[in-house]
Amino acid sequence: MASLLVSPYATWIIAGLATAGVIIRPFSWPEFVWAASGAVLLVLLGLISPADALAGVAEGTDVYLFLIGMMLLSELAQQEGLFAWLAARAALLAKGSATRLYTLVFTVGTVVTTFLSNDATAVVLTPAVAAVVKAADAENPLPYLFICAFIANAASFVLPISNPANLVIYGSHMPPLLHWLPQYALPSLLSILSTYFVLRLTQRRALKQEISADIEVPQLSASGKMAAFGIVGTAIVLLVSSAFDIQLGLPTLLAGLATAVLVLTRSESSVIDVAKKISWGVLPLVAGLFVLVKALEITGVTKELANLLHGLVQASATEAAWVAGIVLAVGCNLVNNLPAGLVAGRVVQLAHVPEHVRSAVLIGVDLGPNLSVTGSLATILWLTALRREGQSVSAWQFLKLGMLVMPPALVLAIAGAFAL
Repeated sequence: MASLLVSPYATWIIAGLATAGVIIRPFSWPEFVWAASGAVLLVLLGLISPADALAGVAEGTDVYLFLIGMMLLSELAQQEGLFAWLAARAALLAKGSATRLYTLVFTVGTVVTTFLSNDATAVVLTPAVAAVVKAADAENPLPYLFICAFIANAASFVLPISNPANLVIYGSHMPPLLHWLPQYALPSLLSILSTYFVLRLTQRRALKQEISADIEVPQLSASGKMAAFGIVGTAIVLLVSSAFDIQLGLPTLLAGLATAVLVLTRSESSVIDVAKKISWGVLPLVAGLFVLVKALEITGVTKELANLLHGLVQASATEAAWVAGIVLAVGCNLVNNLPAGLVAGRVVQLAHVPEHVRSAVLIGVDLGPNLSVTGSLATILWLTALRREGQSVSAWQFLKLGMLVMPPALVLAIAGAFAL
């Protein structure tokens, strides 16, 4: 028994079970319970030292700060009715056209994902879209709700801030904005356009439905306008920070806090009201995953994967990029893209791969989750928000759609990374 506990197999088994718990959520326990429990168990069994575990937690500091700032901004925007106002405006502009409404919702989803991250689109925009399509008397709301899930991943590499996985993969080596934009502009555009057209094609029958043109647009309060101002200001701060190669976590947190001060001085809501709505469980979830990845690194698995990737690059950097991107895109749906991104980030750092190989890895991690409901935290959160709205989408129903939407977007995005 003792030999088993000191072998790497025990670490792999615990990490695998903890990851499975995050995805499956046995007993309906929150995701963070499984990730944190796995991390604690590794320490208790002596498979990772407390010092190494704390070092693993500390490596996620920038991600924690980024997530807190983004969750604060998202909750303020939601609570002050900004997203509901945007969605209602989109429905009004649709003028009774189901296809025009589809395009407008897709556009709003793209903007929200780009500047507020994919989690904000999944969690906050979904209820707003559900409310609008209900007000528009849409017989079938699913085509519009599917947008919130698919664009959350398809547009998640437009900017470094569009997906926390981007911070995980690059770590402290995040490229400046002026390098990021030309590197990912074409892949992002191809990913978004492919997702738009394929998703619209699959929903063409449902988009023949009639919708009401008489939409009541809620009045945007002064605090809602301040939330919008804060979000725009945050986007500018993050773009400037990225341009000067400054880590994004602290600027995001400070911008979120500044926005909260501006909004809450004009709002009937209190700090406690906002704090209670924030999904704080995301933080121990991410911390637990960082510890699990640190433990895997100690067993040497990341080094072996790095050697494998390095060998592929030596043989053909082009083939290595395609293999890494596709394998990760599929693998994310088996283990979720956050732990997959953490491992992939370690591997590409150790392997010292060319930049276009790293780009393919990031695209696979960000876009791959559009295949299934288990692919990313954003999609899992979208499914939860959907159920709260009385809608149901089975894993098989999403997979059938994802098998059509994700592959062409992935191929085009990786090909676009080579074109630059």
